[in-house]
Amino acid sequence: MHSEMLPLRNQSQPNPLELFQIWLNLPAVDKMCEPSFTMLWAEQVPKIRRIHTDGRRVEVVVIAGAFDDTSPLHPPSNSWASKDSAEVAVWHLHLDPGTSLELPPTRSAETIRTLYVFDGDGVQIDETHLGCDTGSVLRSNDITTLQSSGGADCLVLQGRPIGEPVVRKGPFVMNDEAGLRQTFIDYQRTGFGGWPWPVDGPVHDPDRKRFAVHPNGFVEEPT
Repeated sequence: MHSEMLPLRNQSQPNPLELFQIWLNLPAVDKMCEPSFTMLWAEQVPKIRRIHTDGRRVEVVVIAGAFDDTSPLHPPSNSWASKDSAEVAVWHLHLDPGTSLELPPTRSAETIRTLYVFDGDGVQIDETHLGCDTGSVLRSNDITTLQSSGGADCLVLQGRPIGEPVVRKGPFVMNDEAGLRQTFIDYQRTGFGGWPWPVDGPVHDPDRKRFAVHPNGFVEEPT
């Protein structure tokens, strides 16, 4: 259960928001694990910056999955991303105009790597140009060189398939119809722990700084 209501920090000017919602499935053996989450505060997420002598910049934000020798923050312990063999990666790539970047190869040819260009002029991969708002499945176990003449921001999503059946409806993802029916029964019976707020769309005080409340009551704030 969750609500995606955000306070308006600026009352008299725009409040821009750019959001990617990425769903990562769980193996059947982990679907009934204790709920938990991990906050990846922006200032703590590792970043690789390569600055050319003329000031042009290439940056990799390592959200999940190691990039060369840079390791990410730890994911939740039961996440598919916590399995080293899963080769899960989420990287935000920024290329200034006239720069290039090599993506390191995966260990397994079964690992699927997809590149999405979401801002800028696009990138060139060999003879193929990927413009803004387009994507491509890459050959993951080879080095891939991205070149951008006009600059680009890209998202790399990568992982080895779990290899299990998937049945989904609404926000619920299970392995078979019986499991999906049971999930709806559990939700209708328990509300997955209930809803502690008096309204469906609660909004926190816009003057309060960022925080997260964990299941044990611990309040976490970025340092």
